[in-house]
Order: sequence, then C-alpha cells, then structure tokens
Amino acid sequence: MATTVQASPKTVAIPVHAVWGAAAGLVGGIGMGIWMSVSRPMMDTAMITMVAGLLGSTNAFAGWLIHLAIALFAGITFGALLGPFAQRIAPAVVLGLAYGAVWWSVGALWIMPANMGMPVFEWNDVTSSSLGAHLVFGLLAGGTFACIAQAMGKRTDQARG
Repeated sequence: MATTVQASPKTVAIPVHAVWGAAAGLVGGIGMGIWMSVSRPMMDTAMITMVAGLLGSTNAFAGWLIHLAIALFAGITFGALLGPFAQRIAPAVVLGLAYGAVWWSVGALWIMPANMGMPVFEWNDVTSSSLGAHLVFGLLAGGTFACIAQAMGKRTDQARG
C-alpha cells in the first residue's frame, strides 16, 4: 500500500534555498577570504592564517579550506532560514549584513578566541577588522542569494509561460 505525503510549498522550498545559499555562501566566503588574506591587524599576521589556527596550523591554504567550509555551512543555513525573505535585493542585502554581524558575534568574538585561548567578546584590531570581513560576507552572500533567486524565478516563469 502506497502512502502519500503532503508537503507545503514552503517546506519544499527549503532544499532549493539551501542550495542557493550554498552558492551564495561560497561567493561571500571568497570575498571575505580575500579581505582576511590581505588584512594583517596583529603582528603582521594575515587573518586567514589565524583561521588555520583553529586546527593548529599556520598554513594559509589550510585557513582557506577551513574558512570556505564555514562559509558553505553559513550560506546553506542562510538559505534554509532566511531564503523566503531574501528573494529581492534590498531585503537580502539587509538580512545578509545582519547575518554577517551575527556570525561575527558568535564566531569571531566568542568561538574562535575561546578555541585559541584568547579573551572572548573583546574589541581590538583583530575583531574590528573581522567585523568588516563578516559584513563583506553578508553583503555578498545576501546579494548573490537574491540574484540567484531572481534568475531562477524568471527561469521558472519562462518555463510556465
């Protein structure tokens, strides 16, 4: 006997938004990674190598891999949670900037310093530069998400019409 499962259109959209968010997270992650590769707020050390320190490395390539994995996760989460509200550019950019600030608060002010034996929730040259990097992530991720949503919406509309 076959059972039919009913799903609301909002629930069905979550995986699609997560995929769009993954792409948007990688775009935001690349922009943020460039910022972190050139920003040296502490002892002439690039921020991307500080990310590598999460796994006990000082290698910039390892820092990029770790950073892009986090950006991918953050993008998927953005799409799944905020995708329905980020279909147009203005709301997506505002949500992206707020989302970047949340990740800065949780990741750069709390998790990363706690993992590295540094003081948490401290304002200094590293955390201020990191705020800029996280806002770049949010701006690019939100904007990219909206562009993908609009392009896919037009594509689906053309297929219907």
